Amino acid sequence: MHCLVIIPTYNEKENIVAIAQEVLSQSFKFHLLVVDDGSPDGTADLVKSLQKDHPERVFLIERKGKLGLGTAYIKGFHWGLARDYAYFIEMDADFSHNPKDLNRLLQPCEEGDVHLSIGSRYVKGGKVINWPKNRIALSYGASMYVRILTGMRIKDPTSGFVCYRREVLESIDLNSIKFIGYAFQIEMKYAAMNLGFRLAEIPIAFTDRVLGESKITKNIVWEGVFGVITMRFSKLANKYKSIKRLGRKK
Repeated sequence: MHCLVIIPTYNEKENIVAIAQEVLSQSFKFHLLVVDDGSPDGTADLVKSLQKDHPERVFLIERKGKLGLGTAYIKGFHWGLARDYAYFIEMDADFSHNPKDLNRLLQPCEEGDVHLSIGSRYVKGGKVINWPKNRIALSYGASMYVRILTGMRIKDPTSGFVCYRREVLESIDLNSIKFIGYAFQIEMKYAAMNLGFRLAEIPIAFTDRVLGESKITKNIVWEGVFGVITMRFSKLANKYKSIKRLGRKK
């Protein structure tokens, strides 16, 4: 069964070729979909060059303008669901997620009873590399805030290194997911939890980017802070809880 790795990009020319080659070199024959938001630095052209050497494994969606992380992933999910992919993995282009961990992330979903596996910085064995202590404290505090407010037991709910089994994405109303920044990661896990799917965390080493610029803005941070509150009491959350009570758990 095929697994699709989805990487959203915006101005990632320094990283995209190297990260793609690392993904393709893993023992599992991952397919790669890059969703590029009109990068002016030529990121999409580099992906097209890769496609010439890997026409059956490398794919590209080009969008006009910077439309956000969440919508890029949802675009990728719809693309993959229209094909025969059984597993979907989200990862960053900047090597903060190590491609060598892809097999470890896929394994619980492929071999176990897990529906969604999360590469976690904050479980035993996980760590963050090249972050100052104040940034680690802020990130860990944000995770605690999300856990308290939502009731999720996940220790790293903002993680963007995630593997989904197909049935999770088929069950979530993707068009109702409203966040476009990093709060998207929280919302997807929250929806999966409320649908009754089994979530698990595997320890990873998260490394801060070396090349390129961070895409985090103040708007993304505020979305994460206040978005969790609106998400917790939204109609979407109540809808998923109702579905779970009715026994539509897979």
